[in-house]
Amino acid sequence: MTEHDEFVERRIVIGMVVSTDYLRVVHQMWDPKLLLSVEAKLLASWCLEYFTAYNQAPKKDIEDIYISKLKGGLEKSRGEAIGQILQDLSAEYERKQFNLDYLLDETKQYFQFRHLKNFADDIQGELTAGSLTEAEKIASSFTPVAQEISNVIDPFNAFEKIRLIFSAKKKPLIEFPKVLGRFWNDQMIREAFVAILGSEKKGKSFWLLEFALRGITSGCNVAFFEGGDMSEDQLLKRLCIYLAKRSDNEKYCEGMFIPVLDCVFNQLDTCKKSERECMYGVFESHLDLKKITYEEVTKAFRENPEYKPCRNCKEWRGAVWFKWRDEVPVLTEKVAIQRITKFNRLYKQRLRLCAYPNETLTLLEIKSLLDKWERQDGFVPDIIIIDYADILASDPDCARLDFRNQQNKIWQRLRRLSQEKHCLVITATQAAATSYKRDLLTMTDFSEDKRKFAHVTAMYGLNQNEAEKKIGIMRINEIVVREGDFDRTTEVKVLQRLQMGRPFLGSFK
Repeated sequence: MTEHDEFVERRIVIGMVVSTDYLRVVHQMWDPKLLLSVEAKLLASWCLEYFTAYNQAPKKDIEDIYISKLKGGLEKSRGEAIGQILQDLSAEYERKQFNLDYLLDETKQYFQFRHLKNFADDIQGELTAGSLTEAEKIASSFTPVAQEISNVIDPFNAFEKIRLIFSAKKKPLIEFPKVLGRFWNDQMIREAFVAILGSEKKGKSFWLLEFALRGITSGCNVAFFEGGDMSEDQLLKRLCIYLAKRSDNEKYCEGMFIPVLDCVFNQLDTCKKSERECMYGVFESHLDLKKITYEEVTKAFRENPEYKPCRNCKEWRGAVWFKWRDEVPVLTEKVAIQRITKFNRLYKQRLRLCAYPNETLTLLEIKSLLDKWERQDGFVPDIIIIDYADILASDPDCARLDFRNQQNKIWQRLRRLSQEKHCLVITATQAAATSYKRDLLTMTDFSEDKRKFAHVTAMYGLNQNEAEKKIGIMRINEIVVREGDFDRTTEVKVLQRLQMGRPFLGSFK
């Protein structure tokens, strides 16, 4: 039994323990001969017995089943090996993420391989024994282990597939709260390909890191590929700044204003609700708060030290206020290591990060690394983030294409990656020069090739003028959303302070 066989069989058994949908499909093609490990066969048989009795996966009840089998005379060495598998199972529970479709693909391929291998061994055994007639009988009796392996679908008989599609909860892999969450959480799902579009220095890399870390905290395995926009040192430093919420640059550790959410009615003193946080306003009622400047907000802040921002009712309408952050110590090596260590202790090796020089990272290299991590460590990503697609090098088989068609191939293959791995793929793309004079990005602001829009499931624009940058406001709009209604003029305003590594502090419309 190879190391790869052992890893795959362990994943199969874990799937049978944690997922009723997975167990229901595997039950239809089950044969004990398809697994090599005795321990895996035992665990699988327990799961199938439980499924037959209760029509669901055992999940945490597997521990009680294990204890009962130990008391019933399970061989000690077998019990220890199964106990190790159950330890891996505990980590799977903690992640709270299960890539059903990818494991089903992997299981069907493995079962097909084992079935063919067993079949070939049976024929070879008869041939070795000189029983040609028996060998021919075995050969003529071959049937596939899983009819579903074929890519041909009969929609009028694919009842199990349809049931899985409609029963599956499209739970976002990355979740943002409140307004921004309602804006794009539904697009942050498995098999989606999401991109953000922005002009230079609009914070695209900050957002990609935000996506990665939010994915990790929701239980996802995240693979982050830096294609050369930042060096490895810069990327690690930015990660540390994000976790510590302070910079290694003394200038950004001085006292500063941090934007916080408030209500227009609170600031203009037009709110009459009893639950209002503050009983007076800070601006004249005729003022257009959409055009407020940094200087006006800071002046009001200093003149009204007792004023309190408010979001105490459902009718609140977003506005920006400030809170003052006193000077903080410069981020040091010691504190950075402490933050990284604490994060890793909480989320246990869920991030794989690779940095490459500009124009050296290819999709072929990404797939090769993903396959290597899966074989060696059992790491299967739920989210793949690439910073960013425009600077990826073309795969060797595309070398003869012109640059525009090379770019199209890259985006096409990124979409394929999301489908093959059944994961969420996120990247960024540079807006064209036309974007510098625009207040809101549109589909005309693509760079290189408009076919990018055809491959993504959603693309969002990052919009910000100099006044907004100073305050700490970013406007995000929908450019393309494949499923569902969308309006390119609808914006969500996001509060941020990049000096402390945070592109998201709150949101409002």
